[in-house]
Amino acid sequence: MIKVLNSLFLLIFLSSCSFHDSRGFWSKEKKLSKNEIKFTPVFKSEEIISKEFNSNLNLSLKKNELKLDKNSYYNNNDGLNFFNGNLKKIKKYSFSKIKNFYRFEPNLIFHNKKIIFFDNKGSIISFNENSKLVWKINNYSKEEQKIGPLITMSQKDNLIIAADNLGNFYALNFSNGKILWSKKNDSSFNSQIKIFENFFFILDVNNNLNCFSIKDGNKLWSYATEKSFVNSYKKSSIIIKNEKIFFTNSLGDLTALDINEGKILWQYSTLNSDIFANVMNLNTSNLIENENSIYFSNNLGNFYSIDTRSGSINWIQKISSSIKPVVVKNLIFTISEDGFLFVIEKKTGSIIRITNLSYKSKFKSLNFIETTGFTLNHTDLFVSTKSGDLIVVNIRTGKISNVLKIDRGKISRSFVFKQNMYLIRDNSIIKIN
Repeated sequence: MIKVLNSLFLLIFLSSCSFHDSRGFWSKEKKLSKNEIKFTPVFKSEEIISKEFNSNLNLSLKKNELKLDKNSYYNNNDGLNFFNGNLKKIKKYSFSKIKNFYRFEPNLIFHNKKIIFFDNKGSIISFNENSKLVWKINNYSKEEQKIGPLITMSQKDNLIIAADNLGNFYALNFSNGKILWSKKNDSSFNSQIKIFENFFFILDVNNNLNCFSIKDGNKLWSYATEKSFVNSYKKSSIIIKNEKIFFTNSLGDLTALDINEGKILWQYSTLNSDIFANVMNLNTSNLIENENSIYFSNNLGNFYSIDTRSGSINWIQKISSSIKPVVVKNLIFTISEDGFLFVIEKKTGSIIRITNLSYKSKFKSLNFIETTGFTLNHTDLFVSTKSGDLIVVNIRTGKISNVLKIDRGKISRSFVFKQNMYLIRDNSIIKIN
């Protein structure tokens, strides 16, 4: 619920530092030092919305009224957390540098106090929160290891499904890393993986949605959408709701299928694929489902709300963003390509507030932030950037309260597990408490 507040809010001063530890275990904790932030307004005049609106409006999220989404695995609405750390100490778990990390959207798996990721040679690594290596397994030939596979994973119970940009897909035992089966697809994969009952779903670069058995990896069915003449580096997104599966492809199409038979229910196209420049430049955000509506946006200036049952448009706003939004109660949070934080009313699409997140720090001067993603709790947004900054934005005011300098290159969207925040670099997993 949105309330106009009259009281002042005490800003939480966080801190900043950069670390480069090459060892393959958690580094020693280091304190983050303070970094003075100088705010610089940016003025733009474009057709796409790029200016502040209601910037003095105060918003409030009451913690006791918020609940984590129990279906976030299936609907992708996992941006809310109850992290309450002080963000003052940092550790790193280091590994060999991942090639082409700059164009990859990594994900971490957390389960039973264990964390799962991979390194540059495709070794899948399991370690615990105390830095102890639990197991390490590699399913690749020497030639494939030299290429450096980019691996996407998903987990259900004691099973991990892994797939990569080389067309390999396989299943592992979560407890010991034992490979249960391994297969090769005709084309490489570039999407999220969703496990549902005894199946899992993934898109390949030819825009085919594939349904495989988790038991042996056999293909059960495949649905082909229009093939693109350009392979996108942006992962396609998948959500599941009420025996239906929804997914985007590299041409900007949103498709709904019957999950059991793979029959099409409806399809919505966000652009004319005949326009070569649009297809070349298109980046679409991950899909979010909430109360029978799908929310997503693209970098060409459209933010959509689509009805899951019919595929009809609820509303469209002129917002340019390829960042996954977050839905909290009746609000949608998103950040535009040029660094504006939008707060939107989810039913009507009405924009409630727009604030500019541009800033200067002692490390770098920016006209606008280049965001890789964000999460939030009831008081703050935690915004990751391509320049290695973790920006803390006060939800009440929409203003930056401080910046943590995590590293000097791209860091992933944050992940929260047992009151620790995790960020992924090309050569390490960073833990902040």
